[in-house]
Amino acid sequence: MDWMKMPPLASLKAFHAFAETGNVVKAGALLNVSHAAISQQLRALEKHLGTALLDRSGKSMTLTAEGEKLARALHLGFGAIGDAVADLAHTAEDRPVHISLTPSFAASWLMPRLPAFQAEYPDIPLALDPSPHAVSLRPGGVDVAIRYGDGNWPGVNDELLLQSPIVIVAAPLLLGGRASMTPDELSQLPWLEELGTTEATSWLVRQGVTHGPRAGRIALPGNLVLEGLRAGQGVTVTVRHFVEADIRAGRLTELFCETGSGGYHIVTADAPLRPAVKTFVTWLRRQSGRM
Repeated sequence: MDWMKMPPLASLKAFHAFAETGNVVKAGALLNVSHAAISQQLRALEKHLGTALLDRSGKSMTLTAEGEKLARALHLGFGAIGDAVADLAHTAEDRPVHISLTPSFAASWLMPRLPAFQAEYPDIPLALDPSPHAVSLRPGGVDVAIRYGDGNWPGVNDELLLQSPIVIVAAPLLLGGRASMTPDELSQLPWLEELGTTEATSWLVRQGVTHGPRAGRIALPGNLVLEGLRAGQGVTVTVRHFVEADIRAGRLTELFCETGSGGYHIVTADAPLRPAVKTFVTWLRRQSGRM
């Protein structure tokens, strides 16, 4: 197709609207423009094609034979485009909002709040993908990722959802009732880590301990880390927000706290979001009190 020879889309739309309605005023109302704008586009189209599409000799304009031919082609063309757009929009509306997040965030923060979302937006399905691994945000794939860090990741849009420091915690039973321990002493105890991470070893190294946990390290999903932690099965590194109630109640002992700018962020692709995704992101902001 030689696109340089094609008439402007605006003139084709104006002609199609006139052919459907048989009246410039009605055609203007259909396209939300004035009837004068429709008349101008019709004349521009005839000039571009070098042929008369409208018979203006009578009281009202009618289509010439050439106009009838173009009207039939546009009816088929715009009709096919309209059907395809409607199908795509329907598919996008039916597709669940796909959310990638860590298992610990899903279990401790999002899941308890989901009944409120479902009650408010029963027509928006959600698909949770609990994983500690970073994901690629692509059309037709993951819509929203919720990840911990300092933000400002390249190639995506991110905004802070929940700010909370990192803490080292353990159950009093595991600590033998002690309220404090050195990093080296902690390295003699078993540690629990979320699958796909090396938080225990990384934290010990930052504290100058060159070896890993001497009593072993167990990797398991984030929600099970918190359960094992409360049962006294190991020391762990976690976000303080998830264990604040346990610390206040004395079920866990906070041994170290690393303050900073880290927190959980809402991460989306640098592209227009589907209406359902916008609704979910807005709801997340409300839940965090950031609206």
